[in-house]
Amino acid sequence: MKRSILSVMMMLLTIVSAVGQNSSGDKLNRSAIERRAVEAVIWGMPAVNLDLMLQAMIGSTKGKPNQIVYWSRLPDWKNQTLTPNPDVVYLMPFFNTKDVGPMVLEIPPADDGVINGTVMDAWQVPLEDVGPAGVDKGKGGKYLILPPGYAAVVPDGYIALPSPNYQGYALLRSILQSGSDADVAKAVAYAKRIKVYPLAQAANPPPTTFVDAIDVVYDSTIPYDARFFRSLDRVVQMEPWLARDKMMIDMLKSIGIEKGKPFNPDAQTEDVLDSAVREARALLEIRYEGMFRPYFDISRWSLPAMPDYLKASSNGFSDPNAYPVDSRGLAFTFAFFTPKHLGQGQSYLMTLKDKEGQNLDGDKSYRLTVPPNAPVSQYWSATVYDRATHGLIRNMTRSGRGSQSPGLQKNADGSVDIYFGPKAPTGRETNWVPTNSSGQFEVLFRLYGPEKAYVEKTWKLPDIERVSAQ
Repeated sequence: MKRSILSVMMMLLTIVSAVGQNSSGDKLNRSAIERRAVEAVIWGMPAVNLDLMLQAMIGSTKGKPNQIVYWSRLPDWKNQTLTPNPDVVYLMPFFNTKDVGPMVLEIPPADDGVINGTVMDAWQVPLEDVGPAGVDKGKGGKYLILPPGYAAVVPDGYIALPSPNYQGYALLRSILQSGSDADVAKAVAYAKRIKVYPLAQAANPPPTTFVDAIDVVYDSTIPYDARFFRSLDRVVQMEPWLARDKMMIDMLKSIGIEKGKPFNPDAQTEDVLDSAVREARALLEIRYEGMFRPYFDISRWSLPAMPDYLKASSNGFSDPNAYPVDSRGLAFTFAFFTPKHLGQGQSYLMTLKDKEGQNLDGDKSYRLTVPPNAPVSQYWSATVYDRATHGLIRNMTRSGRGSQSPGLQKNADGSVDIYFGPKAPTGRETNWVPTNSSGQFEVLFRLYGPEKAYVEKTWKLPDIERVSAQ
């Protein structure tokens, strides 16, 4: 009898131990998947960022690769890309060389207009800048995007851009001479001289298809849920593995993303992925706030850029001792596009806080005084974004003010006061940018054609100051 009771107790202990081990194993497995998913979010951010823009083109405008999505007027809040510029005419040729081979991107000479922009691969690594600040130096040119492993001779007259990926896009801006309706229309007409076609049809190029996104919600803000991984899976299925990224093959396989296989996580795995992407977002948010280092000695304005990433991306990550994945991931949470040569065509300053170091609150009123003689050859502008999404604040009548804004009022000394807040200050409506009283915001200050006084910091931008509502 005693032996029987002892045997039963030992058996129960064995079962309890096994259950405990299984429970511990489940926890360890979940933890491993979650950690790997967090790293996949940070690593995959630039490719997902681009895929979301492509999917917005396909879903919102019914466009497709090897066409150009554009905005036929200055964009409003419906352009829900990350920190877009509402003061230029945007064009984005999306290319895919997998089936058609090399693609030609023709940039017109800077005669009746100016194009600023960059051609990038699927990871938004710059292949080359275009326009006056690019390789064609404003003379125009035929840029030839080559697919991975392309070995044929490039015909004369083309600027060859070898790409390690099939997909990519160019972010192009047609610069305005002023903000008038006539000059906007002129910039659009000039922009539509851009051409995209396969090299195989260069002898008789077909007309370029332009699809207009002006009246649709074009949303490519980052979804911090399981949709992120579905987007990442699309990229993995389409693109070849790069040597620098092969370590991610098994990492992604462990979360259900594998080349040649459908991504179909069960409910438990999807719950883990949702948790992981939320954790990644929180981590990136901490890094985002820590990124800002004052550019001037008088204010909090900072360059919204990571030098290690910009250096690595400009040389195609050719340095075998550097691969700044963390900085790259952070950059594409709040922006799209990487220039080949930063600061030559445009430069940026950004702030999240007012003069007192407080977060910019959409329920409060503020003023930015832009000093006279801003050092730009083209224009300057100040644009407001939703702090939570880094997109333009939804349902606002305007998103920014700048030196080309119609009706902009100047002070006697040539300076300009820009106001931010839920209500327009009396008598200063044309200098006002509305904010959402239920959220925080951030401000990006653009300098197009930055000049010596900006680079040498003899011209300085002061802080945004809190003011009483009027």
